[in-house]
Amino acid sequence: MWISTRAQYGLRALLEIGSRGPDPVPLKEVAEAQKISQHYLEQIASALRRAGFIKSVRGAKGGYKLARPPEEITALEVVETLEGSVAPVGCIEDPGSCWAAGACATEELWRQVDFAVRDVLSKTTLKDLIERQRFFADKSRKVLV
Repeated sequence: MWISTRAQYGLRALLEIGSRGPDPVPLKEVAEAQKISQHYLEQIASALRRAGFIKSVRGAKGGYKLARPPEEITALEVVETLEGSVAPVGCIEDPGSCWAAGACATEELWRQVDFAVRDVLSKTTLKDLIERQRFFADKSRKVLV
C-alpha cells in the first residue's frame, strides 16, 4: 500500500477547509496555505465534492466548505475515495487475484497490516486532525515568542 499525494493533499485540503470554520474558502487560498498546485487541487476537490465531503459556494465570497461535520468524516473514507483500496496486497481485497490465496504463509501478515491501517484511519476523524493542527499551530507560536 502506498498513499499517494492525491490522498495526502485531499486530507490536507479538507483540514484547511474545516479549520477555517463555516465560511467558504477559495481553492486558491487552500492551495497557497497547503503549498499544493492549484490545478492539481482542483482535480482533487472535484472528487471530494462528488463524494460529498465538500460543497461549492458560488459568488464573490464563494469557495468550498465542508458538506458534513468534521467529526463525521474519517481519514479512511477520504483515503479510500481518493485511492481506492488501502489493502497492502491484492489478495486481501480479491482472493481470486492470487493463486496462493488461502495457502500462503504471508497472507495472515498482510491481513494484520490491512487491519491495523484500516483501524487507525477509521478511528481518525477530520475533527481530530483539525484539533491536532491547532495544537501544532499553538505550539509553534509559543516557540516563536
